[in-house]
Amino acid sequence: MSFAKDQLTQDDFLGGLIKIWQPRVGYRAATDPVFLAAVVPAKSGQTVLELGCGAGTALACLCQRVVGLDAHGLEIQADYADLARLNAVDNELGFNVHDGDLLDMPSPIRTASFDHVFTNPPFYNAAASSALADGGRDMAHRIGEAQLEDWIEIGLRRLKPKGYFTIIHRAERLADILASLTGKAGDIRILPLTSREGRAAGRVIVCARKGAGGALGLLAPLVLHEGAAHSKDEDSFREDVRKILRNGGALEL
Repeated sequence: MSFAKDQLTQDDFLGGLIKIWQPRVGYRAATDPVFLAAVVPAKSGQTVLELGCGAGTALACLCQRVVGLDAHGLEIQADYADLARLNAVDNELGFNVHDGDLLDMPSPIRTASFDHVFTNPPFYNAAASSALADGGRDMAHRIGEAQLEDWIEIGLRRLKPKGYFTIIHRAERLADILASLTGKAGDIRILPLTSREGRAAGRVIVCARKGAGGALGLLAPLVLHEGAAHSKDEDSFREDVRKILRNGGALEL
């Protein structure tokens, strides 16, 4: 592993149910992978794949909530893939991590099909990110040449018929997500995430089924925090959100 021990922290997720090694500097998981894992409607015995698993936070959260999964992650950055494998072992969660590029998948992933594929893809495409300063967090959000539509198209290819594709991304990319799903997946559910009542959504979670029919559903926003502004020296998460972030609860769409 290319990270030295003093370059890492081990952080609690799900109220300490899992502990994740991640870099002190660079991309560090926050709430997005926890919400993503909470939405995936996986059941014991099913196969799941995370595209771009990073240090394995979302995979670990999902495997903690649903036992008996055949779980896999794909990660292009070898040092993060090593961390994900370490986190799988340390948390006694049996997920598998594969090194590789979304556009050039290793054979065990390229030749398999899954009940669920989920992803928190890079925020920026190559053109938009070229002006960004170098840094670990920026690199995690722009690594590789794949565009958003590639993440969706390739994710759908790896699904079994009627399998579930789940993605979390910036709300401003919702139109692009829906365009990439059109004609390929249906029964689409959209959950906006907003920090407080009355504020615009910053993130959306979209869940769709490969080859399914059914109308699109735009759900009421999930409001994360109590009150109009942060007023105490502690987190202000609403009780329903706390059950997801602290207790590993599911988020049903």
